[in-house]
Amino acid sequence: MSRLADIPLSVLDLAPITLDGTPAETFRNSVDLVQHAERLGYNRYWLAEHHNIDGIASAATSVLIGHLAGATSTIRIGSGGIMLPNHPPLVIAEQFGTLETLYPGRIDLGLGRAPGSDGITMQAMRRDPRAGINDFPDRLDELRRYLGESVPGQRVRAIPGESTHVPIWLLGSSGFSAQLAARLGLPFAFAGQFAPGYMIEALHLYREGFQPGVLDNPHAMIGIPLVAADSDDRARFLATTQQQKFLNLIRGKSTRTRPPVEALDWSPQEQAMVAQNLGAAVVGGPGSIRQQLDELLATTGADEIMVNTDCFDHADRVRSYEILADVWKAA
Repeated sequence: MSRLADIPLSVLDLAPITLDGTPAETFRNSVDLVQHAERLGYNRYWLAEHHNIDGIASAATSVLIGHLAGATSTIRIGSGGIMLPNHPPLVIAEQFGTLETLYPGRIDLGLGRAPGSDGITMQAMRRDPRAGINDFPDRLDELRRYLGESVPGQRVRAIPGESTHVPIWLLGSSGFSAQLAARLGLPFAFAGQFAPGYMIEALHLYREGFQPGVLDNPHAMIGIPLVAADSDDRARFLATTQQQKFLNLIRGKSTRTRPPVEALDWSPQEQAMVAQNLGAAVVGGPGSIRQQLDELLATTGADEIMVNTDCFDHADRVRSYEILADVWKAA
């Protein structure tokens, strides 16, 4: 039996805005996709905080989490992640304490330490670019206190928030969050959907340094890009949408989701850079993705896989998750 059968599969929704689409259309698609994911048996459905990016509609991440949680009944909904340096820990504790109170046992709080924006946007959020990275462990500790039990003499409390113990994940694409998650005994998620180069090393650091805390044993999830279709050729064609997105990011152009193309006009250097970003991508028909996922699990030893599927047509995106679910259940 394939190890894939024992691995929970989850969904990362980057709330993509298509070339001629609107955020309202994106939100309708997210509701449809999360309901499909719930019926198909996916474990979690996460959204990510990004600001001032014209191709992503999930800037108000906690608001969208609440919207999707209200449209479902069993699947876990969470952040992948909230960029903690952008926010006072008390505010995040109140937001996610509210979500947990409304949807008990279904909310995840994944945290990152990057800004999710550029320097000008950081200033617009009144964020000091010099702060928030080095003090991330202190912010995390403060947030965990607000979500835990109150203590005698505590003058500032998160209401709602305290005693909810919302599950916290640390996210990262380097060794910092991996080592911090290991030291605190927290689950760790590696952002292989855009920066896979350090994945193996980060997972090694996490497992080697793990000390029992919230968890008794390490739990490592990897994020990957995946495009599945009924044939390898169709999947490769659809995957040109995600290639165009990274290519336009490199070129400083709009990252709105574009239709797939038969061929890309790019330089060898650009092609290499895009390939580096998509180094963990799984693309193909049912048989191909089964083989690629088995190889990925053998290499990483991941405890969970979170998939981001980037297709121009929403129906193709839904179909990709259906094919993956069929492969998973048949493993």
